[in-house]
Amino acid sequence: MVQAEIFSELQVKHTSFIDYVNSLNETSFNFSHNEKWTAGQQLAHIDLSLKPLAKVLFFPKFILKRKFGRANRESKSYQALKEKYVMKLQGGGTANTAFRPEAIKVDQRRKIIEDIERSLERIYRRAGRYSEADLDFYILPHPLLGKLTVREMLYFTIYHVQHHEEITKRNLTEIMKLNSSV
Repeated sequence: MVQAEIFSELQVKHTSFIDYVNSLNETSFNFSHNEKWTAGQQLAHIDLSLKPLAKVLFFPKFILKRKFGRANRESKSYQALKEKYVMKLQGGGTANTAFRPEAIKVDQRRKIIEDIERSLERIYRRAGRYSEADLDFYILPHPLLGKLTVREMLYFTIYHVQHHEEITKRNLTEIMKLNSSV
């Protein structure tokens, strides 16, 4: 994917998730099955994961190069990055403490959505200063996946929100099953 396609996918996937979570009533927003995160916690997790990316992209490129190095390989494709992430999850990988949300109340939803939208705007603006070559040159650390090029980090961000939307929907199918059995 080229930069314009990446930004478009980021917008589409995050909007889909936000719209879905925004459509939930309070019971669904707060529902947890088998100690899985609620929809509110899923939303907060996405917010927590976007903020560091928006922040690190603010730094001048020479600082990124000095702090994290440069890529010594080509960027993985979106599909290859997604498969690597899924394998890590299947191997027991989880979000580290910094990305685990506390309990979220429904009245926090609007602010979290606004924070996500603000982080996305910062990511678009800051990553927009990168050329296609820059996206493949500079690397960033990921707590589960290790060193990723900026392009790969953006691919991860696209898949990550989609993954959490799917988890949220699966979790909420359980509330429907429970309600239909009553």
